[in-house]
Amino acid sequence: MKNFTRYFFTAFVMLFSVVMMAQETIKGNVTDTQNLPLPGATVMVKGTKDIATTGIDGTFTLSTSATSGSVIISFLGHNQKTVAFTITPGTPLTLEPIMLTEDSEELDAVVIVGKGVIDMAQDRRTPVAVSNISRREIQEKSGNQEFPEVMKNTPGIYVASQAGGYGDSKMFVRGFDQTNTAFMLNGQPINGMEDGNMYWSNWSGMTDVANQVQVQRGLGSSKLAISSVGGTVNIVTKATDLRKGGFAQSMIGNDNYSRTTVGYNTGLMESGFGASAMLTKWSGDGYNRGTYGEGYNYFLSFGYKANDKHLFNFLVFGAPQQHDQNYTKSIANYLRYGRKYNNNYGFLDGDYISERVNYYHKPVANFNWDFTISDKMNLSTVAYASWGRGGGTGNYGSSANKKYTSDGHIDFGTIRTNNRALTDGIGTVANSYLIRNSVNNHSWYGVVSNFNHEISQNLSYNAGVDLRTYKGTHYREVSNFMGLNGFFVDDNVQYPDYTVTEQFSANPWSSFTNKPANTQKIDYDYDERISYLGVFGQVEYKTDEFSAFVQGAISNQSHVRWDRQQYSKEQEKSDKVNNTGYNIKGGASYTFAEQHTLFANAGFYSRQPYHDNIYLNFGNEVNNFTENEKITGLEAGYRFRSNYVDINLDGYMTRWKDRVTTNAMYNVLNTITGNEEQLFSNNSGVHQLHTGVELEVTAHPTSQLDIKGFASIGNWKYDDNVYTRVFDESRNIIPNSVYKTTATSTSFIQNETINEVKGRKVGGAAQTVFGLGASYKIVKGLSVDADWRMYDKLYSSTVTKDIVEIPSYDLVDAGLTYRLNFTNTSLVFRANVNNVFDEVYLSEITSSNVVTPTSVNYRGVNVTNNVFFGNGRTWNFSMRYNF
Repeated sequence: MKNFTRYFFTAFVMLFSVVMMAQETIKGNVTDTQNLPLPGATVMVKGTKDIATTGIDGTFTLSTSATSGSVIISFLGHNQKTVAFTITPGTPLTLEPIMLTEDSEELDAVVIVGKGVIDMAQDRRTPVAVSNISRREIQEKSGNQEFPEVMKNTPGIYVASQAGGYGDSKMFVRGFDQTNTAFMLNGQPINGMEDGNMYWSNWSGMTDVANQVQVQRGLGSSKLAISSVGGTVNIVTKATDLRKGGFAQSMIGNDNYSRTTVGYNTGLMESGFGASAMLTKWSGDGYNRGTYGEGYNYFLSFGYKANDKHLFNFLVFGAPQQHDQNYTKSIANYLRYGRKYNNNYGFLDGDYISERVNYYHKPVANFNWDFTISDKMNLSTVAYASWGRGGGTGNYGSSANKKYTSDGHIDFGTIRTNNRALTDGIGTVANSYLIRNSVNNHSWYGVVSNFNHEISQNLSYNAGVDLRTYKGTHYREVSNFMGLNGFFVDDNVQYPDYTVTEQFSANPWSSFTNKPANTQKIDYDYDERISYLGVFGQVEYKTDEFSAFVQGAISNQSHVRWDRQQYSKEQEKSDKVNNTGYNIKGGASYTFAEQHTLFANAGFYSRQPYHDNIYLNFGNEVNNFTENEKITGLEAGYRFRSNYVDINLDGYMTRWKDRVTTNAMYNVLNTITGNEEQLFSNNSGVHQLHTGVELEVTAHPTSQLDIKGFASIGNWKYDDNVYTRVFDESRNIIPNSVYKTTATSTSFIQNETINEVKGRKVGGAAQTVFGLGASYKIVKGLSVDADWRMYDKLYSSTVTKDIVEIPSYDLVDAGLTYRLNFTNTSLVFRANVNNVFDEVYLSEITSSNVVTPTSVNYRGVNVTNNVFFGNGRTWNFSMRYNF
């Protein structure tokens, strides 16, 4: 790998040295039918060897000695187009925008979608730090991996692999986790309203329906008042398709993975109507033991083109799924039981049972209306709704009653025997064990509308509104009594002293009909209402060489909760809390010598705290010390465009003050009971400073070869000390000196403490990343590709003084594609191998036990630390028939 790294840097130097000289210049922009850029399209002067390729924004600059003729524009999977030109000698020629339609090898071209509310970077002249992932790359490289994996070959991105199970990946942008990166689906925000998190298991079908993904790092181009501290990820789905046709695809992969997908499009009919539908069924055992998962993905879209002014589209997308989960655990346990060890499952009467199952079904519906008022004005609106139903299972009762077998798995047989021995088979928190469902249901409705007006050729503005309302319902119910006849509850204020006798399946389908009575709930039972109103606007001035913009948004959030477990009927409703937040961004760019662009952007966010941080201890008591988080962002960049090489160089500084974080700690030793439990560490007053540089290079040396390289070098650290509190799994503050971080550690976890972390590194994501990838078309229809990435400076995710760094590692992925074209149909074969060399590495560390003179160590890391080993070699093979 050291030699490979040398080749990597040598290739960069060679690519930078490419210089093209010619007499005349042709410039232009190439897009698909959705007006999204087509990076890597070939532009050639007919009858000559003069050739250029488009950059990531779809633009090209072509040098030629011809003063008239035709240029041929082609892109794999799209219909070729020829455009005539005539050049006035000595004067650069800019062609009209060139749109390519797709051919039968691909999913059909999207023609109806609410584009005006989707903040793609190309919609604004002033650049941002951005990377585009095309539909082809998503389809080919995602395979049996989760959706965040499609973004791992872009600078500033770190994805912790799905060692926890299907849907449990974590993604970081410039060192900021998913709660601080805004994820947008067709212009609508999809981060959790309560905590800002992203639960990828809810979106397991995204790789099937995503048309393009654009990663905007840092300030981005979004006009909404959203959580884009690290950046904004815009996901654009397919909608109603232009041509009649369909496809069928089958995939197999490691660990008994299988996926079957079928889709069909009516095409846009003479009446102006059209419909598209898709259905997927998938299942797999998971890479680690005890991480089985299965689910469905469905997509249905109806479009109507009333006339040239009005386009309508209604779509529904959902991905019901359930998957067994694995948590981080000590390296010592992995070394004892194997790297695929999972202690969350066991067997009862020969049948497999998992204690930790995530199950969820979150249908999303949105209605888009694009209204072209005139050639200078347009209005785009999306109304959306989602209904999330499901939750996760876990143990409930006394930890002393949870037993393990000698091979490290849960001893359900002994647990059932102990439960049956109780009087009348009725258990309590103190004397029994059962599996519960933690139910997290919600209903979310919203509308985003944006009006755009091009005042003149140089000046434009837009303004809009963002409305959302959300209600979440949270309670626990029994999933498996484990031999009990009932469970006695005596801590519910409104319903004292009752016995629970019903159990409910952990199933994404039945979760829509599970409605337990109040006297069939355990542990907690509360609702939350969050309402949001935001307005936003932007003004931009642009010429051929110069552009500048100013953006602003202001929003108000109101919060209220109802708690039926801890409070009487008269006191169950909390005080309402209103918080106002805002952001303002501005920037400018200058293009000189045709191929070179410099830009700078700056912004400030005053972001409201999340709902979960407003009310203390998951009760109705309002935290009066909660305040808005302050984020200041500065970035500058350079863009170079030539016929064969595009270079993006970005530098950034993000200062984040007054933030609050919560981390989960698994398998923590209770010194009184002697059992391991799960805890949550809450940190307030966190100040972070993230600085760094990012480089991205794309090159097309020949029509058969594409090369992409990137580098991210960050310096992310805490800029002040923090205040920490620790809660147990039932959300109670734990007493002092009851828990140790591990069985061999001498340091006790305190419930309230000051952490002196100023100057310490921020963990969770690798601060240094290098990558190099290439794709080569061997012969017509046959291509091969490979990607290499190296990760370094990866620290534990805990906010603590003593932070632990895990060893650097590098990974190689490879793929092969073969296409057979027939009359009006095609057959596509694709094979992927990820982690080709089966590298053994740590992808995540959630504790910070330092090396001591007496500690046992693994590759320089204390074995008492809780970690995830990254997935070893995995593979998938698919066959797709397009008709």
